[in-house]
Amino acid sequence: MNPFDILKNAQNLQEQFKKIQEELSRMEATGSAGGGIVKVTVNGQFQTQQVILDPIAVDPRDIPMLQDLIVAASRDAVNRIQEQMKEKLGPVVGNLPGMPF
Repeated sequence: MNPFDILKNAQNLQEQFKKIQEELSRMEATGSAGGGIVKVTVNGQFQTQQVILDPIAVDPRDIPMLQDLIVAASRDAVNRIQEQMKEKLGPVVGNLPGMPF
């Protein structure tokens, strides 16, 4: 294989990854639990951006329930962001190892 072809392919891959990173930085998804009383928003890098709690969810006598709702809403948000990634980036990245979908 021609070393220049390898270099050109590497540059193309680098450009694609840069586009993917830009796309991921713009993605956001909100998951919910408990019929919407707990909402968690994550970005395309799986970082929690926001947690919204309906006051009804805050019962000092039942902290474990609130904790479970936050975990469930977080999972829902991560699943939603993964779906967005599949839709928007799937054709670009194919089945590259290390991708979360």
